[in-house]
Amino acid sequence: MAGHSKWANIKHRKGAADAKRGKIFSKIAREITVCARNGGGDPGANITLRTLVQKARSVNMPADNIDRAIKKGTGEGKDDIQLEEIIYEGYAPGGAAVIVAALTENKNRTASDVRHIFTKAEANFATQGSVSRSFHRKGLITVPTEGNTEDAIMELALENGAEDFEVDGDHFSITTAPNDFMTVVDALNAAEIAISSSEVTMLCEAPTMIDDAKNARRLMRFVDALEDNDDVQNVYPGFTFSEDVLTALETEED
Repeated sequence: MAGHSKWANIKHRKGAADAKRGKIFSKIAREITVCARNGGGDPGANITLRTLVQKARSVNMPADNIDRAIKKGTGEGKDDIQLEEIIYEGYAPGGAAVIVAALTENKNRTASDVRHIFTKAEANFATQGSVSRSFHRKGLITVPTEGNTEDAIMELALENGAEDFEVDGDHFSITTAPNDFMTVVDALNAAEIAISSSEVTMLCEAPTMIDDAKNARRLMRFVDALEDNDDVQNVYPGFTFSEDVLTALETEED
């Protein structure tokens, strides 16, 4: 599962920008509401809800927003919209795998919107299961290297059930099984170690390495277009970027 921290760090930077305009908050709130409706509003008893609350906190979502989203799901708050999850599988521009997860009250509208984004980007849909078989549900946690030592973070992570650990530039990346995700997060919090990002996500077993900045920008525009759609909750890429490409993208951001 090595190589995913690069994408996680890109997502974290983009997520911070999205949070400023509230988009990421509303999307996480929808996930929390559906999760609380299906599994109850107690994060202690609903492990999926607990991971979503952690995800919300990792992007500094206000506690009041989290609480309102849970209450909508449990019926304590007003929520007349019935959302349904849809998973789309396909190949991004250039042929790399991608999975798109949506929550919608109108499947036809969402399917049309997502198909339009794929067509415009010269991406292609795939048959159900042909792409997802290469992905696995994993917990992914990134910790800044500044102020932390590799041996200490690695030992703490592995002692608490982490599956993989890697160093990627200015971050450590920790991969876990979904059931061990919160155990590792709790251990890091107890040790007062700052977490840059944390989520249970879908990771590609063998992501395509993108080593051309032009192709990388094309892929980022495709992902941005998908994530800008209100019904799209998450985009799981089957690709990652080389160090040279990351440097070029970061230089453009600056």
